[in-house]
Amino acid sequence: MTDHTAQLATIPVAGTAGILGAKVDGKAIAAFRPIVEMLGMAYSAQLQKLKSKSWATVSNFDTVGADGKTREMVGVDRKTLTMYLATLDENRVKEEVRPVLVALQAEAADALDAYFHEGGAINPNATVDQLDALATKAAQRLQLLSLAKGMVDDCWLETKVRHQLAVGLGEEPDIEPLKRTLTVSDFLDGKGVNDRGQRKFASSMGALVKKSYRELHNKEPGQAIRFINGADRPVAAYTERDRALFEKAWALLGSAIEPEFFTKGLVAS
Repeated sequence: MTDHTAQLATIPVAGTAGILGAKVDGKAIAAFRPIVEMLGMAYSAQLQKLKSKSWATVSNFDTVGADGKTREMVGVDRKTLTMYLATLDENRVKEEVRPVLVALQAEAADALDAYFHEGGAINPNATVDQLDALATKAAQRLQLLSLAKGMVDDCWLETKVRHQLAVGLGEEPDIEPLKRTLTVSDFLDGKGVNDRGQRKFASSMGALVKKSYRELHNKEPGQAIRFINGADRPVAAYTERDRALFEKAWALLGSAIEPEFFTKGLVAS
């Protein structure tokens, strides 16, 4: 059963013939089959794989073709399309579209790195309207952060405020290195612990660090949001000033982590 009827339009994408998309309830939706066929991949197999992903939103909609006939299409929203393209094997797509996919994945990797490790990412090609929208969001978030004064760690709050000010100005956040947010996941990433290892040992590591933090500061650490097990979740947030607490916990725990829980070629150090 279809959910909506929409008018298809071609959305320009550099290096390609463009992709077919439509507005459904005011939301941009891309037709999935033409994208898969443009990449030179098997549509049915790719659709099944996509439906198995927790981050994917897949829906059906009706569209009226040039011949006046109504056809049902499978569509994906922007977030799903971005994640799908960012996680494809570049060696499995058509040679002529491979450079476009490689460039997109490189940009996506830079954006994710900036988001998780620098507090955020700004597209250098963002339009004035997009930057204005970001500025409005930043102002709203700054107002919300002001309510947290005295409730959370001051360094954590300052980092958040600096980031939102940078977003509002369309700049990269100017954050003192020692005040940058540090979480258990960030630390374990730096030690080369893979996803399986983090799922197994992050709780133990976090408990050790939190215990040391409480003993040192006589208060709870702040919080940050991290994407864990398919969802955004609050986690204890520290700063680079607290790295010694992590190293202390690592000295107790790191040697017990088996080689299979490290990224290939890396071992505990």
